[in-house]
Amino acid sequence: MQTASTASWRRIAGDPALLGAIVAIWLLLALFVLFPMAHLLERAFVDEGRLTFEPLLSSLVDPSHQAAFVNSLILAAAVGVLGTALGFLFALTAVRAGLGRHWLTVLDAAALLPLVSPPFTTSISIIFSFGPKGLITHDLLGLTNVSAYGFWSTTMAETLTYFPIAYLTLRPILAAIDPNLEEMAFSLGGSRWRIFRTVTLPLCVPGFANAFLLLFAASLADFATPLILAGNSFPVLPTQAYLQITGLFDFKGGAVLSLILLVPAAAVFLLQRYWVGRRTYVTVTGKVGQRSRSRAIAPWAGAALITACTAVAALIVYFYALLVVASLVTAFGANNTFTWHHYHVIFTEGLPAIRDTLIIAAIGMPLGGLYGVLVGYLIARRNFPGRRLMELAAMINYALPGTIVGIAYLIAFNDPPVALTGGALIIIACYVFRYSPTGIRATVALLQQIDRSIEEASSSLGAGSGETFRRVTLPLIVPAFFAGLGVVFIRSMTAISATIFLVSISWTLITVRILENMTEMALGPAAAFSVFVIVVVFLVVAGLSAVLARLRAPAAGAAARSFLGG
Repeated sequence: MQTASTASWRRIAGDPALLGAIVAIWLLLALFVLFPMAHLLERAFVDEGRLTFEPLLSSLVDPSHQAAFVNSLILAAAVGVLGTALGFLFALTAVRAGLGRHWLTVLDAAALLPLVSPPFTTSISIIFSFGPKGLITHDLLGLTNVSAYGFWSTTMAETLTYFPIAYLTLRPILAAIDPNLEEMAFSLGGSRWRIFRTVTLPLCVPGFANAFLLLFAASLADFATPLILAGNSFPVLPTQAYLQITGLFDFKGGAVLSLILLVPAAAVFLLQRYWVGRRTYVTVTGKVGQRSRSRAIAPWAGAALITACTAVAALIVYFYALLVVASLVTAFGANNTFTWHHYHVIFTEGLPAIRDTLIIAAIGMPLGGLYGVLVGYLIARRNFPGRRLMELAAMINYALPGTIVGIAYLIAFNDPPVALTGGALIIIACYVFRYSPTGIRATVALLQQIDRSIEEASSSLGAGSGETFRRVTLPLIVPAFFAGLGVVFIRSMTAISATIFLVSISWTLITVRILENMTEMALGPAAAFSVFVIVVVFLVVAGLSAVLARLRAPAAGAAARSFLGG
């Protein structure tokens, strides 16, 4: 073992580019991942140099915190169940209902729209629809003294916001189930309902568990939607932690409350692993055979699925259309006169937030893309001591709720020796190290499909690891690079849970301005900001997709020819 480790270190030492990359990545992980987490734990559990659990115990026995904790669990569980069910409905329709390519594109666009918009965009539309002067409650139904705030409106907003995550999780699982399994059940006389209940649903258990876990964690970490819609009648733990720091300036209390969020998230994760791990769900093997067309969904059931998905998609489109209308009228529900005033406000008073957000996103996007493919390359292609530990460290910020990451950064970088709060660097670092793991996993998945002999041929011709990575590997993993670019840009434009703690007078974000407008009931500018973000994100994502489509094939061919074809 010692000999293998020594030989590995000698290979690394003989390759300056590889050694430099490993050292640089570990320094960055130490500074922007491990250092903040260590400071968060220290602030929560160390007082005057001694270990203490008194703040934790005080928070656990505080009636208001207990109520917020229970409310958080109820809300997260409701969003997890409803969002997973809705995601499965969309996934089943996309895979089994026989939709044409164009209709499938429309379904995808409607389902994924909430993912590329600020997380509380739905909250604005719910207030416009179901508030005291709401389009549905007041104008259509004639109701008065109604409230759009509370548990159900918050649950509805979060479910519509996060169910696309369940859709993206469950759709490939349903697509991977071999229809021959259902056909065999048909041949044995099983009814469609019995086959669906005893064959299809059980094979989707890993997808259900993962989707529920992702939605549960997303809801548990979301403080913006409850801050707007839950009100004082339904406090949740993320808003309590936020108010503890921003209102009371109690960093220790905020750190403790944020860490309490980890308990239910970890419990659900362990339960999911135990539940899924008890059985096997393999349906894709190395055996080659003809895949039959599944008859598990009856024509009437397919029509019912399409109708249900169309209704949900129409609701989503309605909410976003309402957002556009609200941004173009003086006061939605009170004065519907057409005006450009709200856009004038965001491009004058809100211009600093727009400028800062675009600058931060433009800088963070290439840094996040490059960091993702570099770490993914090291993990997938290089064997060095600490490789698995590097992979784990790189995923920490992604796995933790955004509230915890934001509070950890605020505590760690608020004072010397590394005082970064108030500047753009800390926000960029937060985005890069929180959202780049998407690029890391995409890079690892792509490299697993690429024959190592291509890179080995480069090395045999005398190229170093740096040149091989730049001229051979990087062109081959262009899709992963662009995936990292897209995710970091989208989250830089729409995220708030982590960076709400890091903005300052010098640097602020559009999402923060939207939240401020919402709390001040300036709904017109909030709607205009949201429309602007959605348009920018769609334009950038479309641009990235167009560039990728033009570069991918030529780049891959050039990379292969560079060393193999002379």
